[in-house]
Amino acid sequence: MKITRIEPFQIAWAQGAPMEQRSAFLRVHTDVGLVGIGEASPMQGGLASLTILKHHMADALIGADPLDHAVIHDRMLHKLVALGPEGALGGALAALDIALWDLKGKLLGQPIYKLLGGAWRTELPFYASVGRNGERTVDEMCRVLEARLEDKPSAIKIRFDSDRVRVDADIPGDIAKARAARKLVGDDFPLAFDANNGLSLGGAIRLGRVLEELGFWWFEEPVQHYHIREMGEVARRLDITVSAGEQTYTLAGVRDLIEAGVTMVQPDIVKMGGITGLQRCVALCQAHGVEMVGHQTQPTIGHMANMHVVAAQMHATKPIELDDPSARRHGVFTHPIRPINGLFHLPTTPGLGLELIEAEIASRRVDIG
Repeated sequence: MKITRIEPFQIAWAQGAPMEQRSAFLRVHTDVGLVGIGEASPMQGGLASLTILKHHMADALIGADPLDHAVIHDRMLHKLVALGPEGALGGALAALDIALWDLKGKLLGQPIYKLLGGAWRTELPFYASVGRNGERTVDEMCRVLEARLEDKPSAIKIRFDSDRVRVDADIPGDIAKARAARKLVGDDFPLAFDANNGLSLGGAIRLGRVLEELGFWWFEEPVQHYHIREMGEVARRLDITVSAGEQTYTLAGVRDLIEAGVTMVQPDIVKMGGITGLQRCVALCQAHGVEMVGHQTQPTIGHMANMHVVAAQMHATKPIELDDPSARRHGVFTHPIRPINGLFHLPTTPGLGLELIEAEIASRRVDIG
């Protein structure tokens, strides 16, 4: 089996959707007729990652054996490392790697989790990841949480989607919303708080103490992601688990977070080199005795790829993430990815277990120049 064509494109989920509301898909074609699908990080529509795939990777990949996915991953990384391994290059590698694993599974007639060594579980609970709470009132937030509870999540994470240029913008409001969330769901329901890099070191300690009092499960990215030492200091000074890593694109970056003192890391499969990259993170975290809880807010190809990795992960300590749901994203798959009675069920079909509906893809497709 040899690669014959690389096909990167965007999917606009609504007519005339702006760049930031598009997904970044990839199809890898082979000489035996099999096609693998992958997804890059959708930051600004994933345009930079898709451009790298089309103009800087495609020619070098023609004729390669998709089963050499780890060799291809590292060769492409080092071929283009001068671009900077953080960011768009990581997303391009992720889309490519996921597509190659999909091809491997289809060729061998096995779901990816089997190729990773087998599944510890094939029914996966999820936590509802609820964004935009910085702009909501307390009552508005509670109404949204009540609606998300109808999906039967095993936990809820409230996100504040900070603009990252202002810190400590409304700590009293953040505390009020944390208290309201706890009151709404009761004392025993698991809650998490994602500050989205919106706090100073002192502000993080102040808010974190309240989250400890309220019994929150974890405190995500309290300070700027590039302040690794300060992130570690927050983790060391609080009893609540402090997590970070969704904006970390390299294994060395994950190591730096662990060495700083972060005990729960959250790399994202569509940023962190795909399945190969996330598997390396699992091994690193297991070696250091820290939690590896993949971050994943794209309920499409990346979400399914992440589920395969979590299924094969022995120490999967937390539920998988489900972002604010949107049924419009279901329309491009013959079997949409959605939970049933609070659980995602992994397919037993080869590869990722996803099949695209060509007519729906064509109607939403935006080609890359």
